[in-house]
Amino acid sequence: MKKMQINWLYVLLVGAPLAVVGDAAHWGPLWVFGLACVALIPLADLIGRSTEMLSERTGPRIGGLLNATLGNAAELIITIVAIRGGLLDLVKASITGSILGNLLLVLGASLFLGGLKNGTQKFDRVRAGQNSTMLLMALIALAIPSLFSSAIGPDTSQAVESLSLGVAACMILVYALGIVYAFRTTSADTPLTRPSAEHGHVEPLWSVKRSLAMLGVATLAVVWLSELLVGAVEPIVHQFPFITEFFLGIVLIPIVGNVAEHIVGVQVAIKNQMDLSVEIAVGSSLQVALFVAPVLVFVSLLVGKPYLTLHFNQFELIAMMAGAVIVALVSADGETNWLEGVQLLVVYAMLALAFFFLPA
Repeated sequence: MKKMQINWLYVLLVGAPLAVVGDAAHWGPLWVFGLACVALIPLADLIGRSTEMLSERTGPRIGGLLNATLGNAAELIITIVAIRGGLLDLVKASITGSILGNLLLVLGASLFLGGLKNGTQKFDRVRAGQNSTMLLMALIALAIPSLFSSAIGPDTSQAVESLSLGVAACMILVYALGIVYAFRTTSADTPLTRPSAEHGHVEPLWSVKRSLAMLGVATLAVVWLSELLVGAVEPIVHQFPFITEFFLGIVLIPIVGNVAEHIVGVQVAIKNQMDLSVEIAVGSSLQVALFVAPVLVFVSLLVGKPYLTLHFNQFELIAMMAGAVIVALVSADGETNWLEGVQLLVVYAMLALAFFFLPA
């Protein structure tokens, strides 16, 4: 059954040549965008699988470092291409959407489906509390440039850019120290990497050469398809005024870049492994907030003006803070049930609806 599921996932790679043909034959931006999204799903999974295979070959500590830097590789590539295309609103919306998607959509689906099958589920509330505290700190850091901009009034672009760089450097430092702390407090026999989509299924290890080759091919393919996807965004927005660049970044881009990991989080929850499921959801949000977002700020310096800043609108900030607080409250007692999962999913649905109607 699991093998059939993985084969089905990689059938979606047919979207890659179709996206190229569609772009050359002028099928329309919506077709190109949709086909590129479809093909990016298995490619993101392939990057994750290659990283996991390298991790198994290099040991848990080096594997943990690989996972920490390449865990969101597909989404990072998409957003870098978007920065090159000048779609900064799309990039910031993608950051917000990734954090909310992991906290509310993925964790909500995990709690709901896991609770339906297993009843009340328990997990390590100490570890969950540590992650929730770190996440709240990260979101406060993301909010500082926005609050600073509001406090000092108009004509603050230069000051906000400088502050964003300083905040981004501090966040990367905290992320690096978090990795060091994990290395020192985790035994050498404890893996720091995430399970693959077929968790529990023994799969032959790839060689280092094969893993590197697959990682390189998948990365190049993601870059290529990201160019098509980003190039179709503005034509779609012009052709369909009710679809905004902001909404595409909030909902679609994060799901496409992380769907394989999302599936893992839900699968392990169904298997009553809630410690791992919570770790995947909250850990992915931490990686986006403390690593992906700051790295994108520095990448924008290489691309040129306008630079990416950590200046988010008020609704984004409120939504991210609310998501983090809700998850902290849900995980405070160390146990969950399907009703809490429904509550998280409903909050995500309401926020997605609000973002859809939010003016561009």
